[in-house]
Amino acid sequence: MLNSNGFYLKGGLMALLLALAGCNDAGSDRQVYEPVAFHSGDECHVCGMAIGDFPGPKGEAVGKQGAMKFCSTAELFGWWLQPENRGQDITLYVHDMARSTWEKPNDDALIDARQAFYVVGANLKGAMGAALASFAREEDAKAFAVKQGGRLVRFGQIDLALLQPDSHQAEPHGGTAAH
Repeated sequence: MLNSNGFYLKGGLMALLLALAGCNDAGSDRQVYEPVAFHSGDECHVCGMAIGDFPGPKGEAVGKQGAMKFCSTAELFGWWLQPENRGQDITLYVHDMARSTWEKPNDDALIDARQAFYVVGANLKGAMGAALASFAREEDAKAFAVKQGGRLVRFGQIDLALLQPDSHQAEPHGGTAAH
């Protein structure tokens, strides 16, 4: 049946439905993978160091191929920021340090790294030197920065330059990153 513009309504409707279905499929391609607990024998995917030997928040990238674990949030970001890793269908996790001790982060407190708040330049050490302390809530990150020094950043603000030790500056609260 033709409409007043000379288009077939049935065909146009079918094309519209197919286009909308394609849009829905594109959004559902990204799967959320569940976090995986850290174990005493786990080694960092980047540096090969024993993850459990170091304090501070850890990170992991979980996908259909399994979990890649990192000895620190900085190692996770160093890996993630490489162009070949950014397009992978994975879920990134970090420890919520408001629900963990610095010496031994709690695996029940793994949170979505993309939604976390980070403090960079704190006085506490992690694996590979200074760590990006991760938090689920902004208030907790701010309180940590007041106590331990550092500044608040979000996932999208973290780049390779920020991960360099010399990029950490003295903070208004008196904290500086250890180099």
